[in-house]
Amino acid sequence: MNPKELTVIEHIEELRNRLIVCAVIFVLSLFAGFYFAEPVIKFIQYRSQEAEQLTLNAFNVTDPLAVYLQVTFLISLVITSPVILFQLWAFITPGLHELERKATLKYIPYAFFLFITGLAFAYFILFPSVLQFMMNLSERLDIEQTIGINEYFSFLFKLVVPFGFIFQLPVVTIFLARLGILNPALMRKFRKYSYFVLFVIAVLLAPPDIVSYLIISIPLFVLYEISIIIAGVGYKKFLTAEEQRQKEEQEENHRQQVEELLAEQRRQMENLSN
Repeated sequence: MNPKELTVIEHIEELRNRLIVCAVIFVLSLFAGFYFAEPVIKFIQYRSQEAEQLTLNAFNVTDPLAVYLQVTFLISLVITSPVILFQLWAFITPGLHELERKATLKYIPYAFFLFITGLAFAYFILFPSVLQFMMNLSERLDIEQTIGINEYFSFLFKLVVPFGFIFQLPVVTIFLARLGILNPALMRKFRKYSYFVLFVIAVLLAPPDIVSYLIISIPLFVLYEISIIIAGVGYKKFLTAEEQRQKEEQEENHRQQVEELLAEQRRQMENLSN
């Protein structure tokens, strides 16, 4: 077995061990999820005026259990997310320099905060508007909605959870910029194309009305502009670190050349003395 194959196997084993750690923490956090699932479900059911107007029905015997497990898994995912981020950071750090390792470690709390912020934005701002739109549409069409509790919570999670990941955009951009992979000038150059992609995402997530499009797309645009600013800071630090690294390499090369020159002079003097 050559060293390259051994390195690949070691990476796979390390990845497996880190996934095991994440799985163990996830399983342990399920106990907290089981404990908090019931109050969370009741909070979601009766928080808003729109929800109070709805009667959530169980069309299957197992629907309450399905909802309970969905909420439990979501709570466990939120609790486990810092561990997942740390294990991901620890897995990629061997390929980073010391300064890059210290800098990227600081991103984990911000990533967790943005994940919670994305969930809160989608739940407290986006979801009520979507729910109100659906209820108004049913009223205009003289349709009496009979909503299943499983379908209600599934729709809620499909709408809310993606925003937890979308709000990771600033952390992802500064991380890539800090490594020199992403240039903020490139983000400015392709701003209009990025806006188009973000607007398409807003159309896919929002109900078909212009107000909902704006509710979703404007925060995404602001998030993109913030990401450009943050990426600029990260890229500037990358350039500074690169200059420092090149300076250190030049000094090391110069030191080695001086040592080689002195060694050569010593050999010549020894030859002359002999």
